[in-house]
Amino acid sequence: MEEINQRQRILKDISMFDDSLELIKGKKLEANMSAIVEMSKLYASDAKSYLEKGDLFTAFSCISYAHGLMDSILSLVNLK
Repeated sequence: MEEINQRQRILKDISMFDDSLELIKGKKLEANMSAIVEMSKLYASDAKSYLEKGDLFTAFSCISYAHGLMDSILSLVNLK
């Protein structure tokens, strides 16, 4: 039961990350900001991969890091 709850939490966080991506879609970002967005996408992709492998701890770590990077960008462009 606990694993199901953890998996659902990770899936929710991935969905929230995708919502954040939608917020910046079409926004003009500086090159360094775009690089950070791309890095956050890679971490989100890693989270999905680890989730598929059943490594919930690493999946949660990856999506949390992706959120941190995205939050910094959203703050810089005043979308948060």
